Amino acid sequence: MYQTLVVFQVIISILLSISILLQNRGSGLSAAFGGDFGGFHTKRGIEKFLNVASITLGTLFIVNSLLAVFTASQSFN
Repeated sequence: MYQTLVVFQVIISILLSISILLQNRGSGLSAAFGGDFGGFHTKRGIEKFLNVASITLGTLFIVNSLLAVFTASQSFN
């Protein structure tokens, strides 16, 4: 069971890293020099999907980590 959780953890971490790196960084250094219009916009399409995927994968990462720790501690008893 523990090995399955470790493999699942590696898969989640790779997918989480990819989803975070693919997100639009928004305004960078150009905002410091007045290049940003400062308006509000809603996330649509792939931007919204990547945002939801990052939140979901982050939650799965934490839950899987806790399960792995709990499983490892039970195997030592």
